[in-house]
Amino acid sequence: MASAVVVIARIVGVLIRRHGVRDDVASRPTTNERLKETPMPDYGHPLRFATFLGPTNSPPSRPVELAQLSERLGFDFVTFQDHPYQSSFLDTWTLLSWVAARTERIGVSGNVLNLPLRQPPAVLARAVASLDLLSGGRTSLGLGAGFYWDAVQAVGGRRLTPLQGVAALGEAIDIIRGVWDADGPGGVDVDGEFYSVHGAERGPAPAHEIPIWLGAHKPKMQGLVGRKADGWLPSLPVMEPGGVFKGNAIIDDAARAAGRDPREITRLLNIFPGQQTPEALTRLAVEDGVSVFILASDDQDVIERFAAETIPAVREHVARERT
Repeated sequence: MASAVVVIARIVGVLIRRHGVRDDVASRPTTNERLKETPMPDYGHPLRFATFLGPTNSPPSRPVELAQLSERLGFDFVTFQDHPYQSSFLDTWTLLSWVAARTERIGVSGNVLNLPLRQPPAVLARAVASLDLLSGGRTSLGLGAGFYWDAVQAVGGRRLTPLQGVAALGEAIDIIRGVWDADGPGGVDVDGEFYSVHGAERGPAPAHEIPIWLGAHKPKMQGLVGRKADGWLPSLPVMEPGGVFKGNAIIDDAARAAGRDPREITRLLNIFPGQQTPEALTRLAVEDGVSVFILASDDQDVIERFAAETIPAVREHVARERT
């Protein structure tokens, strides 16, 4: 499992030392701690499962083989972390394209793409739409505002503060959606503080309506999810106790304020093997509305066991609870 979480594990280790590993459901806030809006218990989305693989380059065939294994085992999509400053990693966008070409059914996504190093947004939009067309509608766009700023700056990226990162990501989403709207009037015009386009050509339109999922762990980013994104994609081991519940409340409030139905927003979750039982995952689904569970592991045995044992159990439990 270690190579799949080379970067994320550093954060996880700090939080585990501070707080210990907890079941997020068990640490749910009490009634008097809840935010002003109570999140919906189940957003009614189909239950799906994915893998979260390390884009390791030694050997370079390994992540591709694990992606193909994920497809054979019936996972809905495969995702890869994106840290272009890591010399031990393949470039994630190149890997996504190669995996899409070497598979037939499974969806592909970054988890999440590092926006400050995937620029400019209009070009990223065309790259994503192109991969979606070539793969027959199997591409999703996971985006993050950026992290590890020393490393980002070392390879030529612009260092941003957390608030600047949120603002820049919001501008990027507007540009990306504008480019995908191939039938919209005129060119794309966004005059932002960090990203601007003036009369940019629209298109190509992707093969399907590509969802934009944001990796968000703080309130400002979660608010952006509610206003503009199609999905929330955090990592459970990185979250503080009660984080899923609190994040849902912030997202739902922001969605309502923006005139959106919170049920439009998919709730995804990166999980580590061995930390949540099928019963705990079931509670996250029916009580917190998580409909996409993404297993972070490069261990073939772990992936196979999860597909054979955990997925059927969770599907059965959730179906029973929903009935």
